[in-house]
Amino acid sequence: MFVGILFLVSLLAALNYAQETGFVYNGFRSANLSLDGIAEITSSGLLKLTNDTTQKKGHAFHPDPVRFKNLPNGSVFSFSTTFVFAIQPPYPNLSSHGLAFVVAPQRGLPWSRANQFLGMFNETCNGNSSNHVFGVELDTVLSFKFQDIDNNHIGIDLNGLRSAVSTSAGYYKDDGGFNNLSLISGQAMQVWVDYDDTAKLINVALAPINVQKPKTPLLSFMQDLSPIINENMYVGFSSSTGLHRTSHFVLGWSFSVNGEAQALALSRLPKFPQIGKKEMSNVLTIGLPLMVLFVVLMLILSVVYVIRRKRKMAEVLEDWERDYGPHRFKYRDLYIATKGFRDQELLGTGGFGRVYRGILLTSSTEIAVKRVSHESRQGMREFVAEIISIGRLRHRNLVSLLGYCRRKRELLLVYDYMPNGSLNKYLYNQPKVTLSWMQRFRVIKGVASGLLYLHEGWEQVVIHRDIKASNILLDAEFNGRLGDFGLARLYDHGTDPQTTHVAGTFGYLAPEHMRTGKATTSTDVFAFGAFLLEVACGRRPIEHGDTEGVILVDWVFSCWDGGDILQARDPRLGAGFVEEEMKLVLKLGLMCSHSNSLMRPSMRQVLQYLEGDLPMLELLSTGISFNGLTIAHGEGFDDLTMSRPSSLGKAGTDLSSVAESVLSGGR
Repeated sequence: MFVGILFLVSLLAALNYAQETGFVYNGFRSANLSLDGIAEITSSGLLKLTNDTTQKKGHAFHPDPVRFKNLPNGSVFSFSTTFVFAIQPPYPNLSSHGLAFVVAPQRGLPWSRANQFLGMFNETCNGNSSNHVFGVELDTVLSFKFQDIDNNHIGIDLNGLRSAVSTSAGYYKDDGGFNNLSLISGQAMQVWVDYDDTAKLINVALAPINVQKPKTPLLSFMQDLSPIINENMYVGFSSSTGLHRTSHFVLGWSFSVNGEAQALALSRLPKFPQIGKKEMSNVLTIGLPLMVLFVVLMLILSVVYVIRRKRKMAEVLEDWERDYGPHRFKYRDLYIATKGFRDQELLGTGGFGRVYRGILLTSSTEIAVKRVSHESRQGMREFVAEIISIGRLRHRNLVSLLGYCRRKRELLLVYDYMPNGSLNKYLYNQPKVTLSWMQRFRVIKGVASGLLYLHEGWEQVVIHRDIKASNILLDAEFNGRLGDFGLARLYDHGTDPQTTHVAGTFGYLAPEHMRTGKATTSTDVFAFGAFLLEVACGRRPIEHGDTEGVILVDWVFSCWDGGDILQARDPRLGAGFVEEEMKLVLKLGLMCSHSNSLMRPSMRQVLQYLEGDLPMLELLSTGISFNGLTIAHGEGFDDLTMSRPSSLGKAGTDLSSVAESVLSGGR
């Protein structure tokens, strides 16, 4: 019984507290406000949130928390506030951000930033539901970032500066007509904010100080504030300045919970300082000539700077570049897109340079920019090769080259941005995400399709020479795209490639390429075979153990020779794979990685195998023991033959006769 009475008394006390919460400031001369930043109370009793300091913020809060909620049901009490404000810009029609009435869990908003955030939020927390901030902004800057409607509007903010609803500043007259108002007119205006808990309705009205509260609110928005406002909150004002010096004033303020805010005694409010004629006269007679002189001086310096910079950064347009003129980017655009090539935008570092993520300012397109290393002695040659080889290539499984930029000592390539990065990070070093077999098989078929296009589908034969998991990039849907054409070589269909030096990555080089230095479509097929085994097994082509290296193709062949090729699969896949597809990829990897180039299929045949349009050749052991020699020295698995239909040769070659030749010692 006693406990029940105590609870009832506490409840009545809480309700009484809620009913009596309210205050009124007709000027702030003796007010005990909690001030933060550059906010101050002037000698005349004005609350001055900001002064003529640039890029600063100012806060002023009622010192005690206000109880906004009825704990039994968690609903927010109805509340009402009214205040008179004025914004004094340095010059007419020129302002730097506005101010806001704020209900927040902490005084001073310690996480906030100035400028466009109005001293309320920052880049990280803006829009987070954990903010628990309600605000009514009087904004005088058009910010596309926050989808502002104009540079003179009122908005209701819920946990962020992208207003839930907003409208241009003004008020409705009793006859229904609408009068526009300029928030930066330097004139005092009054704002009324009312929240009805029963209707869950927020009303905001605005009017000049000499006009009564309009019957029709400027903004009316239905919103339950219970998820946003906590039980105990602080109420106050927030403002900030940008590049222009703007002063924000509050002349009077009234607030109430569970009742309409007490009307302000307008005659008792402190006088708002106006810009006098003498001050303007000084600006015109002294400041204006100095400003003109400064502008002229800056123009002269700017012209000198531009001329010197143009001479220093003059770009030379060589003959090979003329066909690619429309795809040439300005260095300034790429510099802005990558935020000055800062380390936070770095995606990775390769043999020929660093790759940065960027967003083009003009189109908001995400791009990847490869900045060719100055230290690379072959940097220009590799750059030219990549421009020529993929500048006009278009295939859904190739990384598109959007364009390039070249200045005196800068070589840059611009690609489509691949949000999921390179394939190798999903295969090695304990990846956070393991690709499923379905995703891997789709990547394999995609890369095969792209490689077939390079070998047969374009006007020239393109030999990639560097096919490996780290050069396979994944788009947003985890489709595989072949990229990095820095080592690519071209030659006409039907002619013999003339490359005479070894280039590529150790573990993917065909034996004949290392002996002769000549790269062909067959050497690409060999590298693709190593890539197939890499994806299926989740292991690198060459792994260095404690005692000796493990050659992946040799290990897979030993699993096949032992009677169960599926032992070679990536154990992280568990049972989540299609057995026939796995066997197909592993056997095809062995076929493509054969030490004899005549035993390898073409990329057209590879794709036919993967699509199921061609029956897979069976691998038959001759009974001769497997040597296990390294591919790096031009050797691989020996004594391998292929049982196949007689019509499946490459360019008319009968693979079964080749196999017989190999078995009889003709290799």
